[in-house]
Parts: sequence; structure tokens; C-alpha cells
Amino acid sequence: MKLQTAFAGLTLLLVAGAALAQPVYRNVDKNGKVTFSDQPPSANAPAAPARTGNSVASAGGGLPYELRQVVQRYPVMLYASEDCGPCAAGRSLLVTRGVPFDERTVKSNEDVAALQRLSGQSSLPLLTIGSQQLKGFGDAEWSQYLDAAGYPKSSQLPAGWRNGPAQPLVAQQPAAAPAPAAAEPPPSPAADLPAAANGPTPSNPAGIRF
Repeated sequence: MKLQTAFAGLTLLLVAGAALAQPVYRNVDKNGKVTFSDQPPSANAPAAPARTGNSVASAGGGLPYELRQVVQRYPVMLYASEDCGPCAAGRSLLVTRGVPFDERTVKSNEDVAALQRLSGQSSLPLLTIGSQQLKGFGDAEWSQYLDAAGYPKSSQLPAGWRNGPAQPLVAQQPAAAPAPAAAEPPPSPAADLPAAANGPTPSNPAGIRF
């Protein structure tokens, strides 16, 4: 009897353990409502809303714990420009590997000057992993440094994760309002006085002018 009771208890523990081991899925409906279930989302389920925020490091709450720790220690920043083949290849590597990153675009003369101050040169792309700078794109080199920083080799990003939009390297300042026209100075009191007559006068018989 005792053996049967112990066996029944063991069976219950195994069932409970199996229940606890079941995966939990995060589902987002068309209205953006998030629910958790043991049923995986359907293939046509809407994607989770895109992450918003100024930086991945400050908005990594939706990332797995280990990946979030890496992002906070070694945030990744890509400096790129339009119509730049190596920049596109580097971006593709980061996206395919599932590396959360921020991107800064270099377009204006102010952007180029800021890039030169940052890296000592104006060539692109530039990748920073923490304080480490990688100038130019190299698949093996970038992968080596990402490995060393602790980024996983394959994506662990949650479904629907998207990096924030690229931002200009130098924030655009609003155009300054035109300065008001300077007020004309008041006329000098001397201008209202009649010009002194040339030549001698009764009060100035010698005709001397000062």
C-alpha cells in the first residue's frame, strides 16, 4: 500500500514537472494586446509592436536576460551612409545574427566632421562594440569581436523585435528665426539745428568756424 502511494506521488511530481517544462508563448492580437499561452502563435499572427526608444541599451527590457546583459555591457553602434555597399553588408550581418544595435547615418558635412573626431577618419562603415572601434567591414573580424563580447552566434531576439530607425549622427537643429530689423537710431539733436551761415555774422564778425 505504501509502495503504491509513493508511486502515485512520484507520478504526480513527474506530471507537474512536465507541465512546468512546457514552453510559454507570447501572443499579440491585432489590437496589440499581449497574452501568454502554451499554444504557439499562428503563422499569420501580427508581429509584436516595434520597439521604440533612443538606444538599444536603454530599451532592452524585451530581450532575454543574458542578451540584455551583453547589450548593456557592450552596446553596438553602426555608423553608415546611403549607397554604401560595405555598410549594407555589415548591417545584414548584425540583423542576421540577431545583434541589437543602434545606427547613425553620415550625410551632412557636420556628420562627417563628427565622424572624423570620433574615429580619426571619414571612411565607412564604422562599428563600435562597447569602446572597441572596427573601421571598415570585415565579416570575420566583426564576428570575432561580437563573439568576444558574448553576443550569441544565432538570433535570440523575441518575435517581432526590430531595431529603432537610424538617426543622423549630428542632431538636426531647427532653423533659427530671422533677427528683427535693427531700429533706426534717433536723430542727433545737432541735426535739427540750422547749419551755421558761412562768413561773418553780427555775433561772429570774423566768420570763424569751429
